[in-house]
Amino acid sequence: MSEQIERLLQIMATLRDTDKGCEWDRAQNFKTIAPYTIEEAYEVSDAIEREDMSELKEELGDLLFQVVFHSRMAEEIGAFTFTDVARAISDKMEMRHPHIFGEEDGTMGEQRWEALKAREREAKGATSAMDGVARSLPSLSRSDKLQKRAARVGFQWPEIDGPLEKLTEELAELEAAQTPEEKLMEAGDVLFVIVNILRRYGVDPEQALRASNGKFERRFQAMEALNGGSIDGLNLNDQEDLWQKVKNSEC
Repeated sequence: MSEQIERLLQIMATLRDTDKGCEWDRAQNFKTIAPYTIEEAYEVSDAIEREDMSELKEELGDLLFQVVFHSRMAEEIGAFTFTDVARAISDKMEMRHPHIFGEEDGTMGEQRWEALKAREREAKGATSAMDGVARSLPSLSRSDKLQKRAARVGFQWPEIDGPLEKLTEELAELEAAQTPEEKLMEAGDVLFVIVNILRRYGVDPEQALRASNGKFERRFQAMEALNGGSIDGLNLNDQEDLWQKVKNSEC
C-alpha cells in the first residue's frame, strides 16, 4: 500500500513540476481545484447509491487524488504535506475515540461525541454555536446542521406544532412577496422551516430530496416510455392519467 501511495505522490509532484509538468495542473490553485473536490465527493456518493463497487473504487481514487493535489500545493508554499494530513486525521480519530484508543470506558453516544467536537471547536477559538459549519455544504444540509447547533443550546420550538404553524406563516409571506428579492428571501424561509420540520421527524433533508428527485425522474421517464418516448403535446388530464398509471404500477 505504501508503495502505491508514494507512486501517487510522485505522479502529483511530476504534474506540478515547473519544468516538465502539465500546464493545466501547474496553473491550478486551491480555489480552482475546490469545485472538482466537491464534484468527486458527489460522484463517490452516487456510486454508493448505485451499489457499483467497480465505480466506487475508481471514484474513491479520484477523491484521493484531490487530497493529494491540495496537499502538494500546500507543500509547495511550506504550509503542510500529505504526511501532515494523514497524521492530523489519525490524531483526531484517536482523540475522538478515547474509549477505543485511550483509557476511558463506555460507548460513543451522540452526547459524548458532540462534547468532544465542541471541545475541538473551542480549542480552535470558536465563540459561537454556529462556528465551524462549512459554508460550502449543500444548502439543505447546512440548514439542518445550523438548526441542530441552535437546538443544542435550547433554541427550538418545544413541540412540532411550532414549525408547522411557522410554515403556514412563511407560505403566506411568500404569496404576498412583491419583488424578486422578497420572493427569494421568503422562499428561503419556507425551505428553512421545512428543514426544521423534517429534523423533528429524524429525516435528513438532503437525502429526502435526493430520493424524491430520483423517484420523479424514474416516474417521468416511465410516462415517456408509455407514450412512445415523449409526453410533449399531451393535455394535463392525459399527463395525469399517465402519472397515475406509473404510480400505481409501483405499488
